[in-house]
Amino acid sequence: MEKLSVNPIGKIKICEEGMFIELNKSYIPALKGLDGFSHVDVIWWFDDCDNKESRSVLEASSPYKKGPSTLGIFATRSPFRPNPIALTAAQIIYIDHENGRIQLAYIDANDGTPVIDLKPYTPSLDRVESPQLPEWCSHWPESLEKSGEFNWEEEFNF
Repeated sequence: MEKLSVNPIGKIKICEEGMFIELNKSYIPALKGLDGFSHVDVIWWFDDCDNKESRSVLEASSPYKKGPSTLGIFATRSPFRPNPIALTAAQIIYIDHENGRIQLAYIDANDGTPVIDLKPYTPSLDRVESPQLPEWCSHWPESLEKSGEFNWEEEFNF
């Protein structure tokens, strides 16, 4: 098997001022041209779940109240996976080019989480107009913007 190498470009910072991506200084030039994009795809590492036990989980009890009782891990957004990689589409509030800091509206990562990469969100590549979903989750919101108003507590078993 070919050896892979992943190098974090920065980390998540969560504080009283908000949620941020703080880039390592050497990656600050990579921010050039990101202005004007409203959202960014943040690829991050579930470092809290990077252990042999978590990486061996292939099936799990459904975290969804209306879902099947057991799901394959690839049908969930669980942090327990063969490679603990996460993807979040996040709204950009502000980019501080000088200090390499991006303020986000929200991200479902913990403070100090390693960020692996960033990609600008573009509807022509990232949006699917008519996705097909299993019946048990077909009533979920159609967009990130509508998700904030949705009662997620009625959907999860935790």
